[in-house]
Parts: sequence; C-alpha cells; structure tokens
Amino acid sequence: MTLSSSQEEGFSQSSLAVCLGAVWIFFLLRIMKVLCILAVLFLISTKHKSFELSHPKPACRYPPSQWCRSLEIAIECKVQKQCMELGAIKPNQTVPRVALTLYYESLCPDCRRFITKQLFPTWTMLQDIMSLTLVPYGNAKEVLSVNSPFSCQHGEPECRGNMIQVWKKIHALNWLMFNFCFMSGSLMLTVHLLKCLQLYAPSVSWAAVDACVTGRLGYKLMHGYAVMTRALNPAHTHVPWVTIDGEYTKEIEAKTSSLFHLICDRYKVRTI
Repeated sequence: MTLSSSQEEGFSQSSLAVCLGAVWIFFLLRIMKVLCILAVLFLISTKHKSFELSHPKPACRYPPSQWCRSLEIAIECKVQKQCMELGAIKPNQTVPRVALTLYYESLCPDCRRFITKQLFPTWTMLQDIMSLTLVPYGNAKEVLSVNSPFSCQHGEPECRGNMIQVWKKIHALNWLMFNFCFMSGSLMLTVHLLKCLQLYAPSVSWAAVDACVTGRLGYKLMHGYAVMTRALNPAHTHVPWVTIDGEYTKEIEAKTSSLFHLICDRYKVRTI
C-alpha cells in the first residue's frame, strides 16, 4: 500500500505527537518519583526530630529506669526536682546534710521575698538533704529599756514579729509552714498571725502567744539570736544573710537567687 504525501505527513506528525507524549510522561514519572523520594525523606526527618524532642538524649550514664534510684543519680541526670516531686528517692543517710542558716527580720521586704520565693519551695523539695536554722534578729539591737530590751530596724512591730517566730519554735509547731504563712501575708501582724494560728496551731490562743512574746523566756531566746548574729564572721552587712555550712561568701550569696540548685550542687559534691 502506497501512502500519499499528505498521509505520510499526517502519520509523521501523529508519530511525533506520540513520541513527545511518551517523553513527557517519562519525565513526569521521573519528577513524581523524585517528589515521592523527597516526601519520604521529609517524613523520616520529621519523625527523627520528633523522636529527639520527645526522647531527649540522657544527660548521664544511667538508663531512665534508674534515674530516681538514688538522689545522687537523680542529681547527675538533672532530674532531681522531678524525682523529689514523685517522692521516689531517698538520700544517702551517710552523707551529711547541707546546713543553711538564714539571718533575717520579720518585716524586711527582701527577707520575706527570699523566704517565700526561694527558701520555702527549696526546703519543701530538698528537706531530706538540708538542715535549716532561722535566726529572726537581723539588724536589731539590744538596748536598756523598760518597755523592750530590743530595738528593731522597722520599729516595734518588727520586734514583735521576730518574737512571735521565737514563740512558735518554743511550742514545736510545724514551724517552717508557720513561718511561710506568717512571712507571706499582711504586715498587720496580729490579724495575720491569728489566721496562721488557725491553720497550723488551732489549739493555741493569742493570749498564750502574747504571754510568751512579752515574757522572760522569749527575751532569753531572742538574746541567744542576738549573740549568734553578732558572732558572724564576716559580720553581716544586710539581710537576708545566708550561710551554708557556717560559711558566707559573695559567691554563695550570688547563688542564693537559685537556692534549689545551690543546695543540690553542694550536696552533689559530698557524694563524689
């Protein structure tokens, strides 16, 4: 069969169209394949990053199952706060506690802030590895007076506030809880004290408090705090004044802004 020139031209164009279509489909398939590969790589990368975020690399040499096995391991793995919250760990009883002593005044704004924002939360979490002594005297002075043997920086109300905190230790209350309540509330001491008594010592009357605050035993104990404060070396220049294991340094003071980590670091050194 012989094709005319017009038929040959039409066939040629048709063949060319088929070839071009085939080439286009080929390239389209290649592009789709590349896009699929990129999509798979993207999903793998996303899953890997997600895994890293949800499963961070451990910060220590122990597996997660042992992180709360002991306080020493929890500190090394930087999960002591979480383990403490769970109550899952107990400290090594052979390691001495970190001894913190706070010299302060009942109406000092910085003292109240330190107790409520740093000391109380830290003690709540780390009370098993730290011992605490509160010395409510600060910048007070002993004076010869008929009305009161003490003169306080913020006046007579502060002297009464200091004495009240001496009293609650005499009666063996839940003393730090009482202190936190007392130092976190209103400066109207009598009103606020009554509220704290209702919470932590409902069986104790205000008359009993007042008798102790103005009595000889209260003055005797406050004198003991005055002696402790005067014996500081170096002498305190401000309050709150914090010593760790009986030592004061500017480095320690700087680190009290993150008291939780300071106590943990000091304890960790003892376990090495």
